[in-house]
Amino acid sequence: MKKIRIGIIGGSGLYSPDFLKNTREEKIYTPFGAPSSNIIIGEIAGVEVAFLPRHGKKHEYPPHKVNYRANIWALKELGVERLISVSAVGSLREDYKPGDFVCTNQFIDMTKKREYTFYDGPVVAHVSMADPFCPELREICLNTAKELGITTHEKGTYVCIEGPRFSTRAESKLWRQFGADIVGMTLVPEVNLAREARMCFLNIAMVTDYDVWAEKPVTAHEVARVMAENTEKVKKLLTSLIPRIPVERKCQCARYLDEALI
Repeated sequence: MKKIRIGIIGGSGLYSPDFLKNTREEKIYTPFGAPSSNIIIGEIAGVEVAFLPRHGKKHEYPPHKVNYRANIWALKELGVERLISVSAVGSLREDYKPGDFVCTNQFIDMTKKREYTFYDGPVVAHVSMADPFCPELREICLNTAKELGITTHEKGTYVCIEGPRFSTRAESKLWRQFGADIVGMTLVPEVNLAREARMCFLNIAMVTDYDVWAEKPVTAHEVARVMAENTEKVKKLLTSLIPRIPVERKCQCARYLDEALI
């Protein structure tokens, strides 16, 4: 099978591969069970990509039930080296407005009961996550978004909560005290597993609301409304971004595991 070097994981709102051409599906078996759906292979400007809807094609898997290990393993089996993750988030800052995008550069893990690693023993890996996101992909993303006129913040600390519920007011205020900029439910352990799989990882976070620190309760209906507006923008961004990704990787993303295995 020809290797597919670029992968996209679509989050809430981005379930359809309708921005890809010449699509086909691949069923991938993994040691960790089935991924969220079959992988859709398609093209953007002649570049083959693998697309996987994180929550399934009909949003049947909530954040705490997504089989993250199977998803990353399946993409790795196809040859993916560069992985772009799209996710919906709440804003913890006044200037990160609903409809804005954030190119995440750090995260805080507040999840509780997920499978965080491929290395459960007897082989153990302590992988570095000091800089979790690929600097090459982040630069390409930011430059492309700027050219397209899509408001994208160049830094953002993502606090990942367990879900599927939204934060309490007290929690939302605590996340702000932690120094977090955005809050979501799916970044972890996706980012951890991508690092263990030697992938470059980019997170495009789409702001849908102000969480509840701003004294306005979050509803799924409000999130869905803003997400629908964001979906077309992120498809436009991906369509322009992906052809700019070079084949040769000059970052360190593929090498972190070399120092982690015990």
